[in-house]
Amino acid sequence: MSLRYWLAAVAGRIATRLDRRAPVLYAADVVLFAYRDGVPHVLLIERGWNPHQGKKAFPGGHVDAGETALEAAKREAVEETGLDLDRIPLRLVDVYDTPGRDPRGRYVGVAYTAVLPTMPAPIAADDAAAASWIPLVTAVRLARGDRFAFDHADILADALRVTGVGR
Repeated sequence: MSLRYWLAAVAGRIATRLDRRAPVLYAADVVLFAYRDGVPHVLLIERGWNPHQGKKAFPGGHVDAGETALEAAKREAVEETGLDLDRIPLRLVDVYDTPGRDPRGRYVGVAYTAVLPTMPAPIAADDAAAASWIPLVTAVRLARGDRFAFDHADILADALRVTGVGR
């Protein structure tokens, strides 16, 4: 190891220790709507473990190295519900970066949405204990009753505004 390389490595370690900024973690969620007999439904999972074990959430999770938030949202939908969204155009809902939105650390999340032409049967997997289509009126009631994980009640409201579902 050259002296120059060693000095650069030591300087990097010192700079990291002096940097008091919290690392930012990157996540993506997807809000899917569909209609059954004219009634709007939203796809929700039940979280399989903490934080927020047992609460409702949207399919989503960490953005992996080398992928975009959009790619992560589609991957997480497959992993948690079995739904393949490769041919479904997703619309951006918003970016969520309020400090404290996740008890595990500083998360910035990007949410996407779509209204599906059909209501495919989800299969819960990965960290989802359950996955199901919930009538929108029920989902809104759950959101108001603090039954949603993280800030997903806010994400639902924003996705409804973006899509116009439920109007």
